[in-house]
Amino acid sequence: MRTNKWVSSNSKTTKFLRFLKNGLLSNELNSLSNELTKSINSQIYHILSTLIFAKNIYTMHPELVHLELPDFLAKLLGHTDFVLYTYASCIIFGTLIGTFYTKRQAKKELGIKHLSNTFFYLIFAAGYVGGKLFYFLERPLYYFQNPVALRNDFSGGFVFYGSFITIIPLVIWYLKKQQIAILPMLDILAITTTIVHAVGRFGCFNAGCCYGKPTDSTFGLVFPTSNHIAVHPTQLYEIGALIGIMAVLVYIKKHKKFHGQAFLSYVALYAIARSILELFRGDQRGFVIADILSHSQFIAVCLLLLVSLFYFKLKTNNSLQF
Repeated sequence: MRTNKWVSSNSKTTKFLRFLKNGLLSNELNSLSNELTKSINSQIYHILSTLIFAKNIYTMHPELVHLELPDFLAKLLGHTDFVLYTYASCIIFGTLIGTFYTKRQAKKELGIKHLSNTFFYLIFAAGYVGGKLFYFLERPLYYFQNPVALRNDFSGGFVFYGSFITIIPLVIWYLKKQQIAILPMLDILAITTTIVHAVGRFGCFNAGCCYGKPTDSTFGLVFPTSNHIAVHPTQLYEIGALIGIMAVLVYIKKHKKFHGQAFLSYVALYAIARSILELFRGDQRGFVIADILSHSQFIAVCLLLLVSLFYFKLKTNNSLQF
């Protein structure tokens, strides 16, 4: 009886799918799918052609896809168009790659067969809150005087170090609660962070934010947001730095002397790289000392001093490993 019911149900399902395939609904969805594919391919082509042929004027692509929805979807969703932003797409894509890498390495190195998705949801939430909070704190007086700007800037504008500082305590708490080795997992997450960060910076590049100071060098690019002036593409500089740091971390993980070495090395290397990159940044951001020491440089120096202390202690005292 169970087999007959299954065959009957499966037959009905097949007929229904065949109906959709031959119906108007399928034609509209296929048309939308084709437009989406063409739009994405076109954007990717323009981005790669700019990078490969080193054009001086870069046409930003803040919107990866912008399509008008079919009538039935517009009525269903209450919107006439669909917009897929490049920055958000890069964050999502980087997060997916980072999640896959983390789960794979956790299983391979720590024997964790099923690392809960809750772990990644918490990281994402903490990263959003911390990154946004530090972004607002860069100009607290402005947002205090213009509270409407809080709502307008709710979906964009993040500070990496804000996310990082918020995530780390949460990760340590979660790993301790789940009785997962903290330092070995942090070594894995160090490489995960470079992956997500590098892909995310490519989103910044296309959004036109986080650009550099004016330059006459061949590396200079003119963004629509840089007032027709060639500036340092600091987003690309940072992507290069992160890829370099990632390569170093992979080597350190294979030859590490103690657990936590890769993570502490990451914090130190990125702090140095970020401090240097800040010298080339030309976009509006917060400063501890006006035009001398930015917020990110100040945080980088503090973290560098802190991890240097932990590095020395972990290297000389194995009892600190947990």
